[in-house]
Amino acid sequence: MTADEVLKTKKSFAVIGATTNKERYGYEVVEILHSSGYQVFPINPKYYEIDGITCYPSLKALKQKPDVAITALAPANTEQAIATIKELGIKTIWMPPGCWSDEAVKKCQQLQLDFIYDVCPVGILKLMLLKK
Repeated sequence: MTADEVLKTKKSFAVIGATTNKERYGYEVVEILHSSGYQVFPINPKYYEIDGITCYPSLKALKQKPDVAITALAPANTEQAIATIKELGIKTIWMPPGCWSDEAVKKCQQLQLDFIYDVCPVGILKLMLLKK
């Protein structure tokens, strides 16, 4: 599945590594997804909310399963998150530039997850908005 297809067909996204720091990627992803009309579940144990959106301490704390998990994490942390993503039945993982590794890709393949890597959801959404 391509990045465009994911954004056109999926409605809810967990952002693992979300942050309140407006200078960080984890904030930018949450903000653009939310402002584009998607249901967003920020994940970070440090925060209770991000811009009025409830923030969850972990994927396991979510009350509903998101369609996609986006990692805004260092590659080693993304690698660790993949098993939990699979365990919770989340079928698609998106690993933006700087958040993926060859090992993460191998794990996704082994666990038969749909995945996107080295593609920025923020950039794709901005392009989609320009085309409207």
